[in-house]
Amino acid sequence: MRSHLPRPSGHRASAGPGVRALRSKQPRAGRCPLAAADALVLEHLEFAYRVAGHYAARTPIPRDDLQQEAAIGLLKAARRYDPGHGSPRPGHFRAYARPFINGEIRHYLRDKGFPISIPGRWRELHARGRKLLQSGCPAEQVPLRLGISLERWSEIVRACAVRVVALPVEGWEPER
Repeated sequence: MRSHLPRPSGHRASAGPGVRALRSKQPRAGRCPLAAADALVLEHLEFAYRVAGHYAARTPIPRDDLQQEAAIGLLKAARRYDPGHGSPRPGHFRAYARPFINGEIRHYLRDKGFPISIPGRWRELHARGRKLLQSGCPAEQVPLRLGISLERWSEIVRACAVRVVALPVEGWEPER
């Protein structure tokens, strides 16, 4: 346990988390300048949108929302990218940026996703079923096209339809 007493003069304390955070905000040698980072973002935006498209095909979240999150991840990667470090190959930045893009999208899906724990396979089937319905497929054909029974499809639809509703607390009023 740390003591909150003053340290004797001449005693060197290790840098605390606040000091380390300030140091990490300062530009390091080798990091992309803002203009170069912005150019990287513009050059690789289509790549980020393709990654978002893979998630959009498997989730009911709108593609535009996922593309926005992918762009944020791409921007974070470009700002932290050190072109002097690693391979000079053209695809090196994409390999560097992909975890940033995936991370932003996954955090978004975790925060905006299903309020209860539903197996990933069910969420995927539900999203595919909704896309079939939106494309005009008859409702009775959806389970057959997905390769599951009608009972399983009904169970998946019920599970994925659950939404959390915030109920007002008695005696509490929002600030005005």
